[in-house]
Amino acid sequence: MQILITVDMEQDCPPYLSTFGGVLDGTPRVLALLARLGIKGTFFTTGDVARRFPQVVRSIVDAGHELGCHGDSHKRFSLMAQDEAEREVRDASATLRAFGDVVSFRAPNLDFPEPFLPILAAHGYRVDSSIGRHKPGSFFAEPSRVHGLSRIPASVAPSWLRIPAALRAALLGQLRGPAVFFFHPWEFVDATGWPIPIDCRYRTGQPALDSLAATVEFFRQRGASFHTMRELAA
Repeated sequence: MQILITVDMEQDCPPYLSTFGGVLDGTPRVLALLARLGIKGTFFTTGDVARRFPQVVRSIVDAGHELGCHGDSHKRFSLMAQDEAEREVRDASATLRAFGDVVSFRAPNLDFPEPFLPILAAHGYRVDSSIGRHKPGSFFAEPSRVHGLSRIPASVAPSWLRIPAALRAALLGQLRGPAVFFFHPWEFVDATGWPIPIDCRYRTGQPALDSLAATVEFFRQRGASFHTMRELAA
């Protein structure tokens, strides 16, 4: 079983908030946990976050994690015309590649129209993870090659891993590989009092960190291997 731990670096629970507490306070916590677990992840980062908080992005890269692209402004690509989508990818790529090589992409909200895929290829991307197996219509999505891109779907919504341990273990046992987990930095701070939907704020902070650690342990006990997006595509 191949496992990927990924983090989508964006503002706090968009579109409900426009703050960045998770980027500043949640990122160090998840970096510390991944260091303790000995795992390298992929951090899909918006150009906006990288311009606002270059020191945070540098800490991700310096820790040996893969830096990926999460668009520039976190606007949904399905709301864009082709020329705006191209600008989003171009501007984000220029910002993020100042920190190192960036070849993996994930659209905000896992929403990237297939006609836009040639934009990614034209800008030097080799991996796209903008499909979610947990979304209607994509339950049976498998890794594929399209327009020269490796398309690797995400497996489950992050809130599903914060459910009670017995239910989480039952869910994890049903997943097929490669299993791609995605999180957000704001989940790793206590958001239980924030004005956001209950499934977003439920068991955030330390319980979310504990759930991530328990998920890693579940798969380690079963002999799984852990990879970045770039590594899996290679």
